Amino acid sequence: MQAVVKTPHIEIKIKGDIPQKIIALLKEEYGRKVKFINDEDDEYVNIVETEWYKKIKAEKTPADNMKIYRKLHKMTQEKLGERLGGIPRQHISNMENGIRPISKSTAKKLAKLFEISIERFI
Repeated sequence: MQAVVKTPHIEIKIKGDIPQKIIALLKEEYGRKVKFINDEDDEYVNIVETEWYKKIKAEKTPADNMKIYRKLHKMTQEKLGERLGGIPRQHISNMENGIRPISKSTAKKLAKLFEISIERFI
């Protein structure tokens, strides 16, 4: 069980088996501002097995993946173009927006650069 109390100046977090005296004191002092969260009842699931994840994954395109990995590595389109061997920024933009396809050779370079499987970009 976890007890959380938030006021403008105070935040109290107590985890574990909380004695009833402390729970009563918190309720008396803070009233409805105190919230109790029972972590023991939470059920954990593997996210890759959820319908939400499967739907999102199915909607991702190679262009989306290219943009995601570029941003994860904190690269500009210009910098990515340089790292891929001098591809102009506009071509990178066109690939990320699905206007221009990602070639197999570019997909190989992206996979090597980001250290992931080439399938993400094909």
